[in-house]
This record gives sequence, structure tokens and C-alpha cells, in this order.
Amino acid sequence: MLGRDVLTSFLDWVQHIGSWGTVLFGAAYVPAALLFVPGSLLTLAAGFLFGLVKGTVIVSLGSTAGAAAAFLVARKVAHRWVVRRLAGRPRLAAIGRAVETEGFQIVLLTRLSPVLPYNVLNYTFGLTSVPVGKYILASWIGM
Repeated sequence: MLGRDVLTSFLDWVQHIGSWGTVLFGAAYVPAALLFVPGSLLTLAAGFLFGLVKGTVIVSLGSTAGAAAAFLVARKVAHRWVVRRLAGRPRLAAIGRAVETEGFQIVLLTRLSPVLPYNVLNYTFGLTSVPVGKYILASWIGM
């Protein structure tokens, strides 16, 4: 399976390149978030490769960077594409309406819920009026 081979090769590589491995591993969250790769794969791998404390720091920073990247893509680059992809999802529309009045709190609360998928939320929030700074802070705290 090509995807598994690529992931295995990447994990082996970052494990053996020293300090840059941690940086590159964290940075891998950005394309992963943009391409809808499940964050849980990288999260579990970070714990396995780097241990609990170091893995948690890497995941925290990397997942927040990935969330911010997808948010900005939805808001600035691919707005129409994201609207089409998310059309017809009433739960996401309800989140969008709630963000209009309580942006920070809604982002924070949805990040705490394992039911709402990380990748979809990243793009969904990019369509709302929540300010970028509040989105990033609430995402970081919630994740």
C-alpha cells in the first residue's frame, strides 16, 4: 500500500535525523490538515517516536499550525470550493451560525469534542467571521 509505505518511510527518516526530525514532523501537520489526512495518525506516531512530553508539544504546535493553514485556505484561497464541499451539512451550518455570536467559545468547545472531525472543522471555521487570532488561540487551547 503506497500510503503506508510513504508514512513508514517518513517516520523512519524523521526519527533518525535528530532535532530537525521533530521540526519536520510538526510541520507535516500542515499538508496533512490541508489534504484531510487523519490527524490521529500523526498524533499516535508522535507519541510513539518522541515520547509523551515531547510528542505532546510537537502535536500541539503542529496540529495548531495545520488548523490555521486550512482555515486560511478556506478563507482566502479556496472559499468557493470549501462552500461546495460543505454544502448540505446542517450540523456544520449550525456551527457557522453559532460562531457569529460566540466565536472563541464555539471554536474552543468544538475542539474538545471528538465527534466533530478536525479536518472538516478547520475548513468550516474558515468560512465564518471568527477572527484569525481568536481561532488559532481557541484551537490551540481546545486541542
